Amino acid sequence: MALRERINITIGDITEFEGEAIVNAANTNLILGGGVAGAIRKKGGPSIQEECHKIGKIPIGEAVFTSAGNLKTKFVIHAAAMGFNEDCTKESLENAVLNSLKRCQEKKIKRVAFPAVGMGIAGFPMEKGSKILLETIFSFLSKSDFPEKVNVILYDKKSYDIFKKIFDEISKKILE
Repeated sequence: MALRERINITIGDITEFEGEAIVNAANTNLILGGGVAGAIRKKGGPSIQEECHKIGKIPIGEAVFTSAGNLKTKFVIHAAAMGFNEDCTKESLENAVLNSLKRCQEKKIKRVAFPAVGMGIAGFPMEKGSKILLETIFSFLSKSDFPEKVNVILYDKKSYDIFKKIFDEISKKILE
């Protein structure tokens, strides 16, 4: 499968994804508050937050697994692109995405879904963030068989349009 075909960008509800794992835009304390994390907590049930409490605080840029509770996936990968007193930066976003992909590789996850990590509550600019997220995914997939397919699931058309534009730009450069 061509590299470009291993990445899919759609509009939807990430908590309805039926692959093996979804990525949570987490904070370093692994508290499932609002945004994507809040939706995961609400639909997935209390067991996910309970597992997060057992794990405790993780470093900014790190990513860890929990089970997915009542969600349709097996796992939630909590990608800490921000802390409670630490903003999302280019480096923390890049590391959170990279470490999420490494977790997929470790468990041989075939299908994973990412939200716009760091670009919601964390406030990282969508245009810059989408470029960092997608470049990191393209780079990782070019060297790894897992995950086989990465879905980027966005909550609105505005976000989708930005991601799709950046995706097309990166794809064009790769084909040249």
